[in-house]
Amino acid sequence: MSKTIYKIVPQELWQKARSEGVFKGASIDLQDGYIHFSTARQAVETAKLHFAGQSGLLLVAVEVDRLGDALRFEPSRAGDLFPHLFADLPMDAILWEKPLPLGADGSHQFPEMPA
Repeated sequence: MSKTIYKIVPQELWQKARSEGVFKGASIDLQDGYIHFSTARQAVETAKLHFAGQSGLLLVAVEVDRLGDALRFEPSRAGDLFPHLFADLPMDAILWEKPLPLGADGSHQFPEMPA
């Protein structure tokens, strides 16, 4: 499995989490009962399907080994296994956070993402 997973999150929500020292999730995460993540391979499609045209986003890289048994890879879109965290996301699991700007074509411009 991937050693790094990714969360696309609005900057304002992430700043709030940073100030609180923990990320409890976006509204969809709270509704579903777990925090949705993507692997490097899945992140671009996730952005297209769930964040199309949205600006002010960050891409947050998370170290899988710091999440323990609360992280599960479960079937989702087309049966692909997606990482779901059944706990709050601790800030000590964050590897980096980078802006996810929109390009001229309206799609998000991703930084390099190690798998």
